[in-house]
Amino acid sequence: MNTTYKVTVGLEIHAELKTKSKMFCDCVNNPHHDEANTNICPICTAQPGTLPSVNKQAVENVLKVGKALRSTLADFTEFDRKNYFYPDIPKAYQISQYQFPLVTGGELAGVTITRVHLEEDTARNLHDQTEGSVVDFNRAGVPLMELVTEPVIHDSKTAGKFAKELQLLLRTLNVSDANMEKGEMRVEANISISSTSDLGTKVEVKNLNSFKSVESAIEYEIIRQTELLENGEEVTQETRGWDETKARTFTQRKKETANDYRYFPDPDIPKYNLSIIDDFSNSRLNEIIPKLPNEIRAEWRSYEINDDIIEVIVGDVSLVKLMIDTLSEIDRSSTLAKLAANYISSDVQSLIAGGGVLHPEAAKNLAVLIKMLSSGQLNSRVGKDILPKVVIEGLRPDTLVKDLGLEQLSSPEELLVVVKEIITENETVVSEYKAGKEASLQFLLGQGMKKTQGKANPTILRDVLVKEINS
Repeated sequence: MNTTYKVTVGLEIHAELKTKSKMFCDCVNNPHHDEANTNICPICTAQPGTLPSVNKQAVENVLKVGKALRSTLADFTEFDRKNYFYPDIPKAYQISQYQFPLVTGGELAGVTITRVHLEEDTARNLHDQTEGSVVDFNRAGVPLMELVTEPVIHDSKTAGKFAKELQLLLRTLNVSDANMEKGEMRVEANISISSTSDLGTKVEVKNLNSFKSVESAIEYEIIRQTELLENGEEVTQETRGWDETKARTFTQRKKETANDYRYFPDPDIPKYNLSIIDDFSNSRLNEIIPKLPNEIRAEWRSYEINDDIIEVIVGDVSLVKLMIDTLSEIDRSSTLAKLAANYISSDVQSLIAGGGVLHPEAAKNLAVLIKMLSSGQLNSRVGKDILPKVVIEGLRPDTLVKDLGLEQLSSPEELLVVVKEIITENETVVSEYKAGKEASLQFLLGQGMKKTQGKANPTILRDVLVKEINS
């Protein structure tokens, strides 16, 4: 078998944008409404004589993405009609962008971007709901961003990594929730293989709705196309779907070209020179762009925080905000920053996963808790016990600890009284420890923590215990 085939992959990724209204009308942007065909109007259902008007927030969202990708933002831009007939597009054309997209160029996760443009989403076809098929127009006209990469990806893992990083970027910018399981972010992979320097025949696999599906579909296509070429057959340019159950692609239709869509500028929508619109100026866009994931990673690595912990936090927008706000309240030493990151990536993350909602004062309270833990006023056990009250209920940890009498016992004199009681009550275990059984010491320490209701400083308790046993 020929093992010299070069794999080339390009991605097209659609993401539904977070706006109050749809792309070209005032209908509520809520494609997931429980009742079908509720958020609709004559414009998004393509009634004769209706005129679209452009959603300003949707344009701003795409420009923010362009800034984050270090792309070139358009000055002149226009919207085009992309013509095709399909049940989910009642106009028989989709309003999109062709020659003059909002964003060109850029880079993310080592992958070069071709363009990012703005269009309207289609309605949703529902099959097997009744005897036939039905259409829900709640999604019709929802603002949809499409990002196209250059064909510079050569393996499935890189493609999956890029899609994950884009989802994270969209959430960080707060322009899209990008939940793939809800169809808010959809990936299409263009895959070809070739034994020469030229690109092979491109096959597009559409509507991949998980990162696992992205990687699996690409890997399947590489094997399928390789087997075709090895058997002397040709790869057909076509659009294929992905069957998650059978873990294989299947033919959907012959792939259209740009000419098939007969693009032309939409005569009902004005052309725009964005540079004369103050809200789209570089200075304003720079003001509203938050810290980006790679900037956050670099800063937190400077505090010597473990990369795995960083990725847990960076992957959740609410945890990122909590970490940034907590750091603003403490001395940004590595010790305090690492302690905060440990609590946020584990205990706080578990609270949120369990349905907990962070209190508005969570960051300020967590900062106080971190300082108390670092200074020895509290031990980690008590810290974890009161954490839900601190970040979910919004109680001040210093007040809470004082009211409940939970201050850490760090005085050797106080702990000596406890240690003497432990030794007296556990003479056999003490003898085992003296005979060389190290595990016995852990038992004795546990008894000390139990007697002090977890308030003893473990390090000082251990020192006092060992000294007293050996005296």
